[in-house]
Amino acid sequence: MESGITRITASPTVCNGQPCVRGLRITVSLVLKYLAAGRTTEELVAEFPELEPADVADCLRYAAWLASGRTIELPSAA
Repeated sequence: MESGITRITASPTVCNGQPCVRGLRITVSLVLKYLAAGRTTEELVAEFPELEPADVADCLRYAAWLASGRTIELPSAA
């Protein structure tokens, strides 16, 4: 994927199609809300053991793409 975003997926059967981390039921928006509230990557990984630091980085990368007005196609969580 040209964007370098490899850990964000979307599937109509997972969280109503919202972008999620690796098909888990952890949405990108949840991760971003925690970060915006001042939580660190380390705190998120401790609270959600399924998350990895690279997942949080991909959430930020995805948000940056959205903020730029560009779109990317996400892989399905199949």
